[in-house]
Amino acid sequence: MRIATWNVNSVRARAERVSAWVERSDVDVVAVQETKARDDQFPTELFTDLGYEVAHHGLSQWNGVALLSRVGLEDVRVGFPDQPGFGDPEEPEARAIGAVCGGVEVWSLYVPNGREIDAPHYGYKLRWLDRLRAYGAGRLAADPAAQVALCGDFNVAPQDDDVWDMAVFEGKTHVTKAEREAFAAVVDAGFADVARPYTPGPGVYTFWDYQQLSFPKKKGMRIDFVLASPALASRVSGAMIDRQERKGKGASDHAPVIVDLDGAAPAGE
Repeated sequence: MRIATWNVNSVRARAERVSAWVERSDVDVVAVQETKARDDQFPTELFTDLGYEVAHHGLSQWNGVALLSRVGLEDVRVGFPDQPGFGDPEEPEARAIGAVCGGVEVWSLYVPNGREIDAPHYGYKLRWLDRLRAYGAGRLAADPAAQVALCGDFNVAPQDDDVWDMAVFEGKTHVTKAEREAFAAVVDAGFADVARPYTPGPGVYTFWDYQQLSFPKKKGMRIDFVLASPALASRVSGAMIDRQERKGKGASDHAPVIVDLDGAAPAGE
């Protein structure tokens, strides 16, 4: 089984490119983020024509998450328990969708950016990650053998070598101690970064800004991850970052992260 996560930065703007990548990459499940589409705007037929079932959650032209699966799409859930919203009063945002695909509980997650360290969005980001940690910890406490994949754009660079120059990020989001601790708490709850052992850094990134020729200058960040529960992590046989997909006209500013699994989920999962 092959799963992938990809922030496509507008599925409508890149519909044909995304569907072409899905077809040639032979992926079984794709967690998609930043679709920037309402449910009625998502190009579902492009993927159903390729044999994928589709679940999408989008409320406006911002955010938006989806799951594409050709190995089943069951128990679809919009948002995880106690997922926070933003604003006062809090408004829900389209940042999480989960489903059981081929016996694996797969989540597509688009963690809030945080914007600025002193902005309300930064506190929202930390709360969001903490609630995700609580969900993951509770899930594994209830079933230590659960096969769960937390996939997505986490908007956190957990290590110094996950950014091209730490000095450039001084005083900015994505690399602060609090953000890294929040990410580490999800890992410590039992969810391993299963792509990193196969894609070691430094200089291995998943995101390159559109500005200032960041991609050809190798000025990137590693912020997209597949975090797997212990039972799922034990099945991982390989992983890659499809850097080629960041090239060319009309590319997303993120590259897909792909993880390969051996074997099958236990019956009943």
